[in-house]
Amino acid sequence: MRSLGIEYASAGVMHFVDIGQPPQPGPNEVLIETMYSGITNGTERHALLGEHGWKGAFPSRHGYQHVGVIKGLGEFVKGFRVGDWVFYGRYVGHRGWNIQDVSRSDPQANDSHLVIRLPDDIDRELCALFGVAGVALRAVRRLRVNATQRVWVVGAGPIGLFAAQAARAFGAHVTVTDLIARRLSAARELGAHRVIDASDKDSQAILKEGGPYDCIIDASGTGGLLEEIRRLGLLAHGGAIGLIAVRSETTFLWSMLHGTEASIEVSCHFGLGDLAVLIDLVRRGVIRIAPMVSRREPIQRAPEIYATLRDRPSELLGVVFDWR
Repeated sequence: MRSLGIEYASAGVMHFVDIGQPPQPGPNEVLIETMYSGITNGTERHALLGEHGWKGAFPSRHGYQHVGVIKGLGEFVKGFRVGDWVFYGRYVGHRGWNIQDVSRSDPQANDSHLVIRLPDDIDRELCALFGVAGVALRAVRRLRVNATQRVWVVGAGPIGLFAAQAARAFGAHVTVTDLIARRLSAARELGAHRVIDASDKDSQAILKEGGPYDCIIDASGTGGLLEEIRRLGLLAHGGAIGLIAVRSETTFLWSMLHGTEASIEVSCHFGLGDLAVLIDLVRRGVIRIAPMVSRREPIQRAPEIYATLRDRPSELLGVVFDWR
């Protein structure tokens, strides 16, 4: 079992650390050996650079997407067996092993144990992106997206692409915008109804033509987005804006919500219930992961990947580390 972890030593610097060998699991604990882990592009880059809420927070460890095999369990553990493949979604950073108390299993709480068994008929390597998929799915569920609604997803990174797929799964008509050709291509492949290149000089007119939108999901953190929504009248009466991307602060004119009786929602992480829905959608092919994976690398190549995340983030989409 690898005694390896990933740590950010200082701004822009990633290195490996020795986390030692695991202790014996306690009565309510499971021991999970990591087989795959996935990068959470936005959150990890902000943390790596010390941006927003992570200013000066070094050394630090980030990430919440592990796929592994249960190697040990306590005497009171129910619902899991040694040898089970599981996804583990707590915010612990990339690690070769994890121990987790599984006694708290509230399906809605984002701080319950977040260990869920993976069925045999699913690509377990791709499940290393279940964390960003879970964040996106929870946001779409909180926004109460439903059939016939018009949904605009701003930003086609991993969370944006998963949000677009989830909104489409719930019957919405989905528009996706981004600046990067590869991400726009992935949005088309994954079933977005309208895909708009935000660098196009006519993009605002095209965007407005398809609105107003019942739900606007921000997966980009673009400055000035809320003012653009207000100025162009892009939010439908009674609509909702879901702010998923990290921000230091948010400013908007009161009239944007007062006249429209609209709302702003902020979603955080995911629960076991979200993961269960996600597994069902992936098994049925409603949500697809493979077209979003840009790199699959052995864990030894992590320094190279984090240098790319730091300096050329647009080159990465979904990234999976292989720990085997």
